[in-house]
Amino acid sequence: MENLLRISKFLANQGICSRRKAEEFIAKGLVSVDGKIVTEQGVKINPETQKVKILEKAEQILQKQFTIILNKPVGYVSNLPLKGEIEAKRLITKKNSFDYTKKLNEILKNVKSFSVAGRLDKDSRGLLVLTQDGTVAKKIIGENSEIEKEYFVKVSGEITEEKIRRMSNGMRLKDIQLKPCRIHRTGKQTLRFILREGKNRQIRRMCQKVFLKVEDLERVRVGGIRLEALPEGKWKILENSELSSL
Repeated sequence: MENLLRISKFLANQGICSRRKAEEFIAKGLVSVDGKIVTEQGVKINPETQKVKILEKAEQILQKQFTIILNKPVGYVSNLPLKGEIEAKRLITKKNSFDYTKKLNEILKNVKSFSVAGRLDKDSRGLLVLTQDGTVAKKIIGENSEIEKEYFVKVSGEITEEKIRRMSNGMRLKDIQLKPCRIHRTGKQTLRFILREGKNRQIRRMCQKVFLKVEDLERVRVGGIRLEALPEGKWKILENSELSSL
């Protein structure tokens, strides 16, 4: 039996664009199969015998998709702000741009189109990735993502090897089974966590379960993307060479 795939899924699997973006391109007549334009959703193809291409206009649209990183301060929510809360996107301004770029105006005109790829809660700070590219988001927060996220965490309470072992081995939080992770003690009251997932307030809940209280939590790395010298409250665009490290 032929191994047929929807065109949108095929394009997403190839890393060309997200499934949603592929569906947009199909609807606009910007995808061809064996040289013929396809506009109907749900069409399936045989990847081994058929050739799928996106047209030049679609390629130009993809080239204008940006991914940026922000050093989020405490007190800002990553997305979906409630009344009285401030969304992190409010920091994406010309004044807060870390590096001058010719693409600055294009980004500032379309801030609302950026999605957060891996939230940080209001009380946490550090590296926040925002992207217009669904393939980047999928790599970071997709169901099968194995991208590492690294955090420096300061806690109160007694740190013991047994507590570190319990948290590292894959804890159970209510009905959620966590993946094993790496945790290293870096000081009297500080720990370094390296996770391959990002459940809601995961580190805080893990610490609470072993009677530790998180006093400060900073994300410093997502895959090969590092916070490094980016000042708090500042943002910068990621170049293709940096995105390739995901």
